[in-house]
Amino acid sequence: MHRYAQVSGVLFSLMAIGQLARLLLRWPVQVASVSVPLWASAVAVLITATLAAWAFRTASTPSSR
Repeated sequence: MHRYAQVSGVLFSLMAIGQLARLLLRWPVQVASVSVPLWASAVAVLITATLAAWAFRTASTPSSR
């Protein structure tokens, strides 16, 4: 289970970095005919960074075997 939490933490960290890059560099995103606002990336950074921290914290706790 620790390996799964570590991999999840890495993936969530990469997503947070990507969203932060979009936010800082102001990259436009359009889905079909809808333009995605930058504040959506700010929310995504908060959520994915929280999930990454949670995964790494879970991976560092001793197992209960």
